[in-house]
Amino acid sequence: MRFGIIRERKNPPDRRVVLSPKACQNVLSAYPGAGITVEPSPIRVFTDAEYRQAGIPVADEMGECEVLLGVKEVPVEALIPHKKYFFFSHTIKKQPYNRKLLQAVLQKDIELYDHEVITDQNNIRLVAFGRYAGIVGAYNGIRAYGAKHGCFTLPGPETLKNREALIQVLKETPMPRAKVLLTGKGRVGNGAREMLQGMGMKEVTVAEYLDADFTEAVYCQIDVLDYNKRSDGRVLGLQDFFDHPGEYVSDFMRFARVTDLYIAGHFYGQGAPYLFTREDARQPDFRISVVADISCDIDGPVATTLRASTIADPLYGYAPKTATETDYQKDGAIVVMAVDNLPAALPRDASEGFGTAFVNHVIPAFFNGDQDGILQRARMTQHGKLTPRYAYLQDYVEGR
Repeated sequence: MRFGIIRERKNPPDRRVVLSPKACQNVLSAYPGAGITVEPSPIRVFTDAEYRQAGIPVADEMGECEVLLGVKEVPVEALIPHKKYFFFSHTIKKQPYNRKLLQAVLQKDIELYDHEVITDQNNIRLVAFGRYAGIVGAYNGIRAYGAKHGCFTLPGPETLKNREALIQVLKETPMPRAKVLLTGKGRVGNGAREMLQGMGMKEVTVAEYLDADFTEAVYCQIDVLDYNKRSDGRVLGLQDFFDHPGEYVSDFMRFARVTDLYIAGHFYGQGAPYLFTREDARQPDFRISVVADISCDIDGPVATTLRASTIADPLYGYAPKTATETDYQKDGAIVVMAVDNLPAALPRDASEGFGTAFVNHVIPAFFNGDQDGILQRARMTQHGKLTPRYAYLQDYVEGR
């Protein structure tokens, strides 16, 4: 089984990779039947020379490889027919902008495996960049607070070497008294928490956060039942929320009234209440001045997120009265950080973390007969058709 590590061709460029040179060595030492070829790349965070030094061949020809590994979407014209591809296709939610990509995958008889749907038997994701989205997102949130209030200026995360360098910058940042709210307790939320803890910010309970005053910056990490409640007032637990999200309403405003910086690191499920609406943001007691929306669901549960921003230009302003974009330094404007590819700002760290998970969970499936169903669950297309698990995308493919 020969794997090919393809060059990232999407714009803006992404320097991440599925397997680092060390990860490639781990695969080859564990599986004598495996081979790996790396397509040359002028932008990849690990250079061609680093792969060669690790004993991994670098060559332009990917045609000899059976399985091709990438990070972002592969341009239609670069797809090689009859291959197995792994990349984030951004099609599973029927994203209109990638319909032609999925159509081309089917026309070229490609087996597509989307990283986003590589799961265990309980549908828990096994490989993801979420932790690093949280790490960079929290850093950018603190950075946005300094930019909005003029109290400090931080370098862009992409100019720093790694996670430890980001934490060191934050430790040296003169953060004024503020209340920081963090939603989410998964990979993203906990990645963001690493940064707040790393900079020495004090964590407080929900009750303390809502009712107490502090002389220093503090943060509170909350979960879905902290900011949602059943409309009938009953308390039935987390599983009830997942089973019946339509029975719940947002209780986020009790936090918005006391929060200065909000970091959105939650997963938003279809049918769940929006955290706050545009009307909520117009209320005179809506105190939040900075929103770091790591989840980046445009025009969705975090009403201030009008569009995705970029690593190079991560901030924009939201005018609550008109629900339009504005200069974030204007009085009354909320500054928004909504970069949709945050892990790309720390490409080396993010690639190493992702590669470790890929080697542990995905590579074995090619050599053990897929005994745990990893490949079967993630296989979106086969023999020019959608697989049964993804048949719901047929109308999307047909443009209906």
